Amino acid sequence: MKVLFIGGTGNISKESSKLATCRGIDLYVLNRGNSKVDIAGVKSIIGDINKPDELLELQKHEWDVVVNWIAFTPEDIERDIALFKGKTKQYIFISSASCYQTPLSYPVITESTPLSNSSWEYSRNKILCEDRLQKAYREEDFPMTIVRPSLTYDTVFPIAIGGFRHYNTVDRILKGKEIIVHGDGTSIWTVTHASDFAKGFVGLLGLMPAIGHAFHITSDEILSWNMIYKILANALGKEANIVHIASDFICKVEPSFTGTLLADKAESVIFDNSKIKMFVPGFKATIPFSEGIVKTINWFHANPEHKVISPEEEQKIENILQAYHKL
Repeated sequence: MKVLFIGGTGNISKESSKLATCRGIDLYVLNRGNSKVDIAGVKSIIGDINKPDELLELQKHEWDVVVNWIAFTPEDIERDIALFKGKTKQYIFISSASCYQTPLSYPVITESTPLSNSSWEYSRNKILCEDRLQKAYREEDFPMTIVRPSLTYDTVFPIAIGGFRHYNTVDRILKGKEIIVHGDGTSIWTVTHASDFAKGFVGLLGLMPAIGHAFHITSDEILSWNMIYKILANALGKEANIVHIASDFICKVEPSFTGTLLADKAESVIFDNSKIKMFVPGFKATIPFSEGIVKTINWFHANPEHKVISPEEEQKIENILQAYHKL
């Protein structure tokens, strides 16, 4: 297959790029040249998807599959439909599991769980993107597939506060400082290593029965947030000095957490992966968090320039802790 990844070198997508080339896929990656494509077998196209005058090379090709890892708004989708209608046999949009109904009326999530998240603009825009693609599929026969990752990690820390691309909470654990866990830490969540996600995702590339369908792809491992932070601390060789603080209190002190916390990680969720297993037989996530987070920590050790401690994030953490301890 001849496949185009728009993006393809990020936290989630890089492992999918590696697996695709290992399986013999003729993979092209379009990016702006800011991130070096150092994956064996990948062909690079330099250009900005938002600047048509930079896409002359792209327009020479037709594709079996186009995947956009970095589409976030309905305008991005309109652009892609115009660019790739009649030029690809399958278009895959990377949506988000945060689009699912929030708060949930039933904790087990399937692909038929309603899409509704009024508290986070990111999720609302992803839902609008999905709506436009569904319309294009129904009315224009646009060959789309939707994929909804949940909290997927490789080169980020999959935690609620002071993590992801920031090193703040890891640094606080290493120094024995207090860290915040939302609620009482007993709500449950699923984190998925990017190489496990890739097994399901690459299986969808060029899969004609998947046209018109939506899928989430996650691990089946279910962990409490207490356990997620304790496993992280254990991998660092430390004890976690946890302070439990209610999610609504956190967001009252620092409203910037409303989207990622109240509209997402404050929920307890269980993902039913029956659908992706049906379409991609043999898909199974095999990397437990206790193993995957060691890979992530080792990556940061090998790339110390990414150990970014955000002063802004640190101030937010301290503001929340100070307000809580005053009670």
